[in-house]
Amino acid sequence: MEERLQKLIANAGLCSRRAAETLLEQGRVTVNGLRASLGQKADLSRDRVAVDGVDIAPPEAYTYLMLHKPAGYACTLSDPHAGHLVTELVADCGVRVYPVGRLDVASEGLLLMTNDGDFANAVLHPSHQVDKTYRVTVSGYQRGCERRLAAVRTLDGVPIRPARVRLLAQDGSTAELEVVIHEGKKRQIRRMCRAVGLSVTRLCRVGEGPLTLGDLPPGKWRHLSADEVAACKK
Repeated sequence: MEERLQKLIANAGLCSRRAAETLLEQGRVTVNGLRASLGQKADLSRDRVAVDGVDIAPPEAYTYLMLHKPAGYACTLSDPHAGHLVTELVADCGVRVYPVGRLDVASEGLLLMTNDGDFANAVLHPSHQVDKTYRVTVSGYQRGCERRLAAVRTLDGVPIRPARVRLLAQDGSTAELEVVIHEGKKRQIRRMCRAVGLSVTRLCRVGEGPLTLGDLPPGKWRHLSADEVAACKK
């Protein structure tokens, strides 16, 4: 059956669909030896699809992991400028997996990793509005900051959906907030905090959809259960 190349590449466990689109735009994908274009379709039962000259094929089985990403690790498959990559932390899982969404290098917490492109799309697609819950330590706190943070509606002129914010703890001008969003704009929470005069000193994702980080130690990973995978796909 013919499918778009970015979906075939993602389902082969190479990268996300968004990253696959970038590979296509960079001319790194071929179909039957010819350079492929964005939007093109192929059928792996009859077509040879390759990325950087290496043929792709769907994995025999899908793998779903939850990683507790520590600060200092980049959520990318390769980056010559990054000191450490999250893929180093899951190298012992036995298969090639890629991050589902991102946490910036300075942030930590729950990061899903998989080789199932449909699963990644179910979690990431904006129409599914998957909640992402963060615990955010800030300095510069003043009474009522959480309400002003929840009222932020634009970032650099771009509309954003409202966040849910509540105060968890406060010690003078330092506070811990719970922030829930279901968008994934670049450095969104840090930029929201900056807009209301707060400085983020720690940002940790503790929940995504039906999943919670729990007591998984930093730098460690675990397999998702079948029930957890099914819940994420709903």
